[in-house]
Amino acid sequence: MDFITLEIIPFIKNHLILSLGWIVLFVAIIVLTIKSKLSKVKIINNAQAINMINKQNAIIVDIRSADSFKKGHITQSHNILPIDIKNASAKSIEKFKENLIILIDENGLSSPGIGETLVKQGFLHIFALKDGIAGWNGENLPLVRK
Repeated sequence: MDFITLEIIPFIKNHLILSLGWIVLFVAIIVLTIKSKLSKVKIINNAQAINMINKQNAIIVDIRSADSFKKGHITQSHNILPIDIKNASAKSIEKFKENLIILIDENGLSSPGIGETLVKQGFLHIFALKDGIAGWNGENLPLVRK
């Protein structure tokens, strides 16, 4: 108890904003960790994606812009914008509700959120590529360019 009284409490009083920042950061990490563990969208790496594509006929949905898609995408990808998924107007993938679907974005940050939208729309098996197309390209995996 002496340590807390002598060191921590005066530090918090003297550095209130810094202390609050650390507390907010700590809570955010806990919330994000719990949220990711409870999510129905699973994050996969490149090797897992390749296995799912080759052995389980996974459907690849690239949610990047049309220009980014043309610069390089995984073969047989469906290019669908996030806004179309959010508006439930992605008719080209409706028939794949029971298939494995791998979502690909630029760097792996936005696809889990879009995946949650697809889960709410009745898609059963949604996966997000961990580092997106940047990670795929970083490992020199093949891309189709138009």
